[in-house]
Amino acid sequence: MLFYSTRDKNNTKTVSQAILQGLAEDGGLFVPQQFPQIDWAKLDPKLSYPQFAATILADYFKGDELESQLADICKNAFNFPLVVRPLNDNTSIMELFHGPTLSFKDFGARFLAECMSRLSKNRKTTIIVATSGDTGSAVASAFHQKSNVDVVVMFPKGQISKRQEQQITCWGDNICALAVEGTFDDCQKIVKQAFSDEWWTSQAHLSSANSINIARLLPQLTYYAYTSWQFYLTNKEQAGYVIPTGNVGNSTAAYWAKAMGFPIREIVLATNANRVISDYISIGKFEPKASVATIANAMDVGNPSNFERLSHLYNTLDSFKANVTAFSVNDEQIRQIIREVNQQFNYVVCPHTATGYFARKELSAAPWIIAATADPCKFETIIEPITGTILPVAKQLQAILAKPAQVVEVSANIKAVQQAFASK
Repeated sequence: MLFYSTRDKNNTKTVSQAILQGLAEDGGLFVPQQFPQIDWAKLDPKLSYPQFAATILADYFKGDELESQLADICKNAFNFPLVVRPLNDNTSIMELFHGPTLSFKDFGARFLAECMSRLSKNRKTTIIVATSGDTGSAVASAFHQKSNVDVVVMFPKGQISKRQEQQITCWGDNICALAVEGTFDDCQKIVKQAFSDEWWTSQAHLSSANSINIARLLPQLTYYAYTSWQFYLTNKEQAGYVIPTGNVGNSTAAYWAKAMGFPIREIVLATNANRVISDYISIGKFEPKASVATIANAMDVGNPSNFERLSHLYNTLDSFKANVTAFSVNDEQIRQIIREVNQQFNYVVCPHTATGYFARKELSAAPWIIAATADPCKFETIIEPITGTILPVAKQLQAILAKPAQVVEVSANIKAVQQAFASK
């Protein structure tokens, strides 16, 4: 299968070429030429999650140099639990945070690292990534000490939690952590500039680990496919999904799983005060804005990159509105949900997952699965004053908190980032 740019159908690449390149030359994002239709009713119910993932991704890698290694890639990447936990009769939580850095980003980052390390045997590749919280830590962990790969992680200084920052800055070696004096949107702008910058493209053999990279979305679609399949096998009806979203990569992956024919009834997006998606649905015009800081900081995105993929899938306003529903949730509502879920179910949700639960309360009595994007213990300064209890710290995080931090502060421009990386 080939992948083409959202801005030019004639600009095609193999999946390996698209992974290495990250962003298309014209600034577009790579999408598959078609979505393979999976007859999930004929799949072996006893397939493990990694086996299932390799099976349904096989068509995307057909004929590619990574085809024969796909099973091992999935086995190595998805070596932690995928848990769906019922809250009540019609609401479940899909816990995507049991990986090494305790967020859903571990699925995509580890899959990408497995692919990239295999593709970089003959030349060094530099990964450049912007993060509003969880992406950077997942990418740093996944690529740490991978041979022939350097990583530059940029995060907005002072705008992520201390534990998130520690997860990004504790690695050293081939990981260059930069605290940027600006917003996430500033960081993301630098990433996009780097792909057209002569120094970066000639000296660094650049690629990206943000969700613009196709190897981030392909593994993410597998957990929506798998859990929807398992839910249908058990309940003989389709589940809907509520997905907290910022850069719209995780939610786009769910729409791709649905496009492959998996039993997903409908998909609803939850955003924080950065409401560019819900505004688009309301007014019919996509208007990127400066990001607004919220307590659900990993979703603080004013110009979501993957809107381009989602609007390519649903390429008219009517089609988009027919398939995409979005709720915007403010900080006070997030706090109320954290308190309510804890009191009602003796369960703790992170601020991002709380936006999903808020949206779910506005929906029908049909069964819904909420994507829980991060372990609450990463946000103890927000959650503990609300619940009045001390959160246990996951073992993965305990080990990371014990490491020394290594970080460089830079101004929000590409030259400053270049200098910091070159002098590493």
